[in-house]
Amino acid sequence: MKLFLKKLTSFFVSIVIKIKTFYDAKIDPLLSKIGYALTHNPVIRIDDLTLKLVGINISITRKRRDAFYGYMFIGLWLIGLIIFTLYPMIYALYLSFFEAYYNLQTGITTTFVGFDNYFNIFRSQTLVPLFANYVIRMIVSVPLIIVFSIIIAVLINVPMKGKSIFRTIFFLPVIIATGPVIGELTAQNATTLPALENSNVLNFISDNLGNWLADPMVLLLNSLLLVLWYAGIPILIFLAGLQKIDKSVYEAADIDGASPWDRFWKITLPGISSLISVAVIYIVVTMSLFVESGGILELTRSHMLVGAPDSQFWFGYGYAAAIAWIYFIFMVIIMSIFILLLRGRKEKA
Repeated sequence: MKLFLKKLTSFFVSIVIKIKTFYDAKIDPLLSKIGYALTHNPVIRIDDLTLKLVGINISITRKRRDAFYGYMFIGLWLIGLIIFTLYPMIYALYLSFFEAYYNLQTGITTTFVGFDNYFNIFRSQTLVPLFANYVIRMIVSVPLIIVFSIIIAVLINVPMKGKSIFRTIFFLPVIIATGPVIGELTAQNATTLPALENSNVLNFISDNLGNWLADPMVLLLNSLLLVLWYAGIPILIFLAGLQKIDKSVYEAADIDGASPWDRFWKITLPGISSLISVAVIYIVVTMSLFVESGGILELTRSHMLVGAPDSQFWFGYGYAAAIAWIYFIFMVIIMSIFILLLRGRKEKA
């Protein structure tokens, strides 16, 4: 057995030596020539600490070299952002000013209508209540998820056994929500609370509040479990922030006689305040991208796919693009409001 292992080891060693010899003899000189050609040509020439770009001399400093390497690392992401995000957004903005439909023979046919798509959306008795429900739901849901995430993160951060198990438990809904499972659970009403549905709370809200306020609140309570599912990532964000706070600060506060309540408001919350904005952006974007049955995104997709010039209900790509841009603007406004409120609180503190 030992002899076999010895022969096997010598066999692999000989293969590695042959590969290295081939690389040193053939590949390395070729790569060196290619590298020299790329850095010594009429367009680009690098000599010592000077870059000659089409006859223009640029001194290579450490700061510029680090910036170059940084852009090289994010280069692929920037290309993907331009091709798959910025270009579709700009093209959608362009289509929103047209009456656009897809035809198998001619592709997308457009007719300029100016701001008519936007005016028609704000006249719609279907879309305006949906946008109102979306705004109110975000205003109610985001603070709820932030508070819930901070509480859970503080509890998990306490020294205890099995901390990683609790992290996994709170993160599991995030994994489920990213796939088709969440759509099936929503269709089966598995994201609701039966005890809440059987009580008179929902009826009380519907009977005593106006429809514009009652409908979003009822929708929020009906999907309370679904809302709390979005707390997985914020919990991890706040937990990472809590673990960065120096423990000596808490020890000094204990010596000064600070209560747990004082430590939370004076040390813990200021220590993670910069992460609240990150969590707000994540929550608003993630909840906005969730496609609900009969929601804004589903109607947008229906207008885009089913729309035809002779249809009285579905108005094509231009109308769908206008809906998407209004939706995006509302999303940005909501995020900006929360971030400005947080910034104003920091300045007062």
